[in-house]
Amino acid sequence: MEDFFVSTPQGRLFARHWPAEGPLAPIILIHDSLGSVDLWRGFPALLSEATGRAVLAYDRLGFGRSDPRRGRLPTSFIDDEALNLPYLCAKFAWDRVVLFGHSVGGGMALSAAAQFPSVTAAVVTEAAQAFVEDCILDGIRAAKAEFEKPGQFDRLRRYHGDNAQWVLDAWTEAWHSDAFAGWTLDEALRRVTCPVLAIHGEHDEYGSVAHPRRIGALPAHGQTLILKNCGHIPHREKPDEVLSAVGDFLRDIA
Repeated sequence: MEDFFVSTPQGRLFARHWPAEGPLAPIILIHDSLGSVDLWRGFPALLSEATGRAVLAYDRLGFGRSDPRRGRLPTSFIDDEALNLPYLCAKFAWDRVVLFGHSVGGGMALSAAAQFPSVTAAVVTEAAQAFVEDCILDGIRAAKAEFEKPGQFDRLRRYHGDNAQWVLDAWTEAWHSDAFAGWTLDEALRRVTCPVLAIHGEHDEYGSVAHPRRIGALPAHGQTLILKNCGHIPHREKPDEVLSAVGDFLRDIA
């Protein structure tokens, strides 16, 4: 396991790499709206072992140990994240990768696949959102209220340090802005040409099963897996099922 920083025009990204032997396309993990490298916990190592592939996780700009970010997120923030892909790949001269995104990171992975089709061998989304839905907004409001309770904000500060308030505000303000109300992944989905696996918990509090069904409906190369008795973090709630599904999905992808 190796920790390092990746330089981009917008700032440095903190990253962690789990190496693997062999020629298979490595996996890049893209975290959720409050996530970080450390919040993936033991999953990247298990994913590397289950698939025989190198895994790289990174803190998006403004999150974890990456450089701070100021101001509101633009409405294009999901598409904009794809611009980091060439810099992440350059560290190890990777020319083909698998993208694995959790929650909003799933939308970012699909947008990156649409923008960089020659680089993206496959995409796995987990609890990804494909459009703005009332239950997503309700879930965000509930989470924001929870962080206002004594001691709860310390959980964010543990992973994001002085950036914690920005991280929380960026999430809640971006999704609740009027300008973002009509956002969908439809344009990106029309341009995705690689195989896609959409994993989703049946009890996800940040999106109904309409999201993975839309993502997995890609002609000829989309698959959907709805996990029973599972919420918004399948890789933590149902790790064995997620690892098995991803391993099977990637078995024929070099």
